[in-house]
Amino acid sequence: MSVALDLPALTAEESAHAARLGERLRAEISRCGGWIGFAHYMQIALYEPGLGYYSAGARKLGAAGDFITAPEVAPVFSRCLGVQCAEVLQGLGGGDLLELGAGSGVMAAALLGELDRRDALPRRYFILDVSADLRQRQRETLAAAVPRLLERVEWLDRLPDELEGLVVANEVLDALPVERFVIRGDEVRALGVAWQNGGPVWSEAPATERLTAAIGHLEREIGVHWPDGYVSEINLGLGEWLAAVAGALARGVMLFVDYGLPRREYYAAERSTGTLLCHFRHRFHEDPFARPGLQDITAWVDFTAVAEAAQAAGLQVAGYTTQAHFLIGNGIGGFVADVTGLDVAERVNLSRQAMLLTLPGEMGERFKAMALARGYHAPLGGFAVRDLSHTL
Repeated sequence: MSVALDLPALTAEESAHAARLGERLRAEISRCGGWIGFAHYMQIALYEPGLGYYSAGARKLGAAGDFITAPEVAPVFSRCLGVQCAEVLQGLGGGDLLELGAGSGVMAAALLGELDRRDALPRRYFILDVSADLRQRQRETLAAAVPRLLERVEWLDRLPDELEGLVVANEVLDALPVERFVIRGDEVRALGVAWQNGGPVWSEAPATERLTAAIGHLEREIGVHWPDGYVSEINLGLGEWLAAVAGALARGVMLFVDYGLPRREYYAAERSTGTLLCHFRHRFHEDPFARPGLQDITAWVDFTAVAEAAQAAGLQVAGYTTQAHFLIGNGIGGFVADVTGLDVAERVNLSRQAMLLTLPGEMGERFKAMALARGYHAPLGGFAVRDLSHTL
């Protein structure tokens, strides 16, 4: 799926950080008898307090980081998302907005700005983020971009007890820990992690009953017989995670944007090496052990699983479509056409943003948007152009 790239050398500080996390991993693997599941590894590598990729202080986003998200490279993305949020908040007669994993704060600033222009500001704009470093960057970004709206923003350490309004999450689902598995004949084997020669390595083990049952369910549902050696991922914790988020939403809509596929496409026999991908200083590769604690580890999203988890949590799937159709439904064409006051370079940049976000070869089809609703039944503009919920 990707081509391995030579990764930049680590600084002395980065090497020391990776060594500390490595020691934590070694101790945990030893404590667990010499082997841990991949989701366990991913949880430590990404979220271990003070050491994990998202919990430590390394710069993650932007040109100086490891990857750039749509809000970072194309501000018109957030303006379109703001159109959808305004529609929901106005339909509810007001409410709050919770952003999960707000990154650098660029999307929050643009969302608040667009909602302000549309006279649809939320009562409060909550941000839930595990990274103290990113929280500080978010404050700085918001203070510079929308200083008079900063008083509406509140940072949370846990989900609110009850929320009416919106939950938004851009590129959050892809970073939830997943298990990896491999097919050996008619047997499902777990691809986990052992410690050898001073570092973590892939190691097979018998699959747990839970993993075996989950993979069996996938095979029966999509009617596929995977070839020997087939490798993929599954998020066994998705239902619990989504139920917790859904438990905070008394009434309103949850909006997720991420790269992913419906289940039948995700687990197609020809997609035989899975979707696991790592990001380090704008290089992507497939080795989750190369830079523990210093690189992002992601997997594509099974949106059918998200829909199932949502329904189990009492939510309705209110829409599912490609990012391109979601943005078209929320007026990206109008934003691009409105060039009043823009010079030639700014007009070209705006057109470039639109192409990056909507073209099939860029982000337009790889990324999907999904809306989940509780007690909200009005149509959603972002899914009016083309709703693909039937493909789930």
